[in-house]
Amino acid sequence: MKVLLSGSSGLVGSAFRSSEKASQHEIIRLLRSKLSDIPQGSTVWNDRKADNCIPEVDGVVHLAGESVIGRWTKSKKSEIFSSRVESTKNLVASILQNKNLPEVFICASAIGIYGNRGNESLDETSSSGDGFLAETTIAWENACRPLKDAGVRVVNLRIGVVLSNKGGALAKMLPAFKLGLGGPLGDGQQWMSWVSIEDLIQSIHFLLDNNNLSGPVNITSPTPLTNREFTKTLGSTLRRPTIFPVPKAILELIFGEMAKETLLLSSKVLPQKLLSSGFQFKHPQLKQALNALC
Repeated sequence: MKVLLSGSSGLVGSAFRSSEKASQHEIIRLLRSKLSDIPQGSTVWNDRKADNCIPEVDGVVHLAGESVIGRWTKSKKSEIFSSRVESTKNLVASILQNKNLPEVFICASAIGIYGNRGNESLDETSSSGDGFLAETTIAWENACRPLKDAGVRVVNLRIGVVLSNKGGALAKMLPAFKLGLGGPLGDGQQWMSWVSIEDLIQSIHFLLDNNNLSGPVNITSPTPLTNREFTKTLGSTLRRPTIFPVPKAILELIFGEMAKETLLLSSKVLPQKLLSSGFQFKHPQLKQALNALC
């Protein structure tokens, strides 16, 4: 399969390119035009235009997007929104100019679409929530609709907290936890829906090949944990104490709105579609994932 890949230099895109199954495909990296040195096997596009010349391919994996980590200033929120919603609209419009459309369009999304839901168990049939991330993710998924209307199989990856020792949330946690300075965030009762980087990459390959799956697909482990349970398990894996909680007020003071919608948000998400389709998680339990990564 010839696959067009955006966000190829990010945490997930890099892992996808280096995965064993990626060698079975012809991967074409979709790079933004501001780059001066274009690697072989790549094509250039302008994510702020809808009239790009996009090569005809069998499948597209669209992973590009500004990180949500950091204080959400007005400009930061604008970049988060445009890098997801506007870039997806422009990529979709550019693809639709081609005579031959891809068989499948897999687009990154996020479990942030569900908002803060307390102890409620959530699957792909659950309603969306409130807040900036929920509103952004709804618009992000809607940006794919013209391809669906044109007959392309569209999959929206509702990704949870990605665990990798090369970046993301876990890599940021490890230094403090290794020093014995880790602890729960706030009261630690908020649910964390996580997934190992390996299971995330394998799920993307699974979705590329499985013609029966479309629409939103939760990419999370089948065993979400509270932040307190997550913290305890990480400390146990590293053989370090976890006795330094970070008060809610401090998190909100430092990170503002971002703390409320990410660090303190409670989202108990289950990957019902993957489980029903026979996908096998390599790391269904947190202890397994952390032993492999740490």
